[in-house]
Amino acid sequence: MNPSVLVVDDERSFLDSVVRALRLEGYDDVKAVDDPTAVPEMLATRGFDVALLDITMPGMDGLELLGVIKERSPQTECIMVTAHEGIDLVIRSIKAGAYDYLVKPITPDQLTHALERALERRRLVEALALKSAMALDRTLDNPEAFGEILTGHPRMLRLLREAELHAGSNIPILVTGDTGTGKELLASAIHRASRRAGGPFVPVNMLALSPTLFESEFFGHARGAFTGADRERAGFLAQARGGTLFLDEIGDLSLEIQGKLLRVLQEGEYVPVGRTRSERADVRFVAATNQDLPALVGKGKFRRDLFYRLQFAHLRLPALSRRPGDVPLLAAHFLQAAGRSGVTLSGEAEAALEAHGWPGNVRELRGVMEAAANLAVGGPIKPEHLNLPAARPLAPGGPPARVGQLEPLADVERRHIIAVYEAVGRNKSQAARVLGIGLQTVHRKLKAYGVK
Repeated sequence: MNPSVLVVDDERSFLDSVVRALRLEGYDDVKAVDDPTAVPEMLATRGFDVALLDITMPGMDGLELLGVIKERSPQTECIMVTAHEGIDLVIRSIKAGAYDYLVKPITPDQLTHALERALERRRLVEALALKSAMALDRTLDNPEAFGEILTGHPRMLRLLREAELHAGSNIPILVTGDTGTGKELLASAIHRASRRAGGPFVPVNMLALSPTLFESEFFGHARGAFTGADRERAGFLAQARGGTLFLDEIGDLSLEIQGKLLRVLQEGEYVPVGRTRSERADVRFVAATNQDLPALVGKGKFRRDLFYRLQFAHLRLPALSRRPGDVPLLAAHFLQAAGRSGVTLSGEAEAALEAHGWPGNVRELRGVMEAAANLAVGGPIKPEHLNLPAARPLAPGGPPARVGQLEPLADVERRHIIAVYEAVGRNKSQAARVLGIGLQTVHRKLKAYGVK
């Protein structure tokens, strides 16, 4: 690998010293530019792995140039260079997408160390993206549509393939799963994989619609249809015409609204408030909920006919605890997206992430990584930065044993090792890290238990 480096600074002497130092370290592909306004045109013909940008330059300052680079070459890792270390400048740079910053004067060791860290992060991000992309490529006909969903877990890949097949038709789709599993992300991917991809994707939080406002907001209304209707309003059905209407939190709808929604699904038509002529509902419906709809049907809280209308294309997103192999993949992705310079994930922290039950699923993991990136102050992230509850068994072992139910230690150990092994997707290396024992010990124990 011969990484390409762009150095932009209006001081020619500084440029020459940086280029000389990099060449001595074996960096052959170095482009030095003393006019920042020339960089945008240059990016039209080539990209760079890393860019060192002076913050204070005439014509275009470093922060402005950083924005241009991140827009035209988002994969380029940017390191800001400044003569004045100010926390405000650092925060603004990081928020704008910079990976790191250096304060002049810069020693050759500081320079090469910063470049090595930036290149290592770029390699990590590319490897993670490649791993997920390869899994999607092997599974899907249109992997680009599902590219925002990072996974290598067989169960998730099967679900995405099923989603892709449903996307090719126009039938309503029901997406269920616990809070934070990514239901809207999947709905958006289905839209991109469908024949309606050129139309709008309109998400609607159904929980926010009251029975009195539902028809006006959902169907739209004519001017003068009711007091206060001083102008015509296009409802959600009209806004999503030719595209996909995503109905989130459908399990929380009142029975009255469920009936009105069912008529649209059955007849494919609706009448805006204040009008007499019906209009065609030219939309694809994707509904989502974290509720147990069959249980709600049994309690009379969800219409049986509406449930039957939705259930034929039913996609159940698994909880993150059921796809543990994806935790390191997602954690690294969120860490990279947090944009904190030099932050890495220690082995102990990775083991703690894999041992956590993730009741909040992917959304919880994102929040944990963003907060940990702040607390690590440059890395590495340690278990105490994750702010997770004390580690607990990955699989419930039932209530505490009473005296008459006490088990031998060997039985407790066997049950726990097998539970951890199953929870991490039968990955022996991950099981060893979570359990805190050697890989050979895991092999030996599982063999003795008759578990392959």
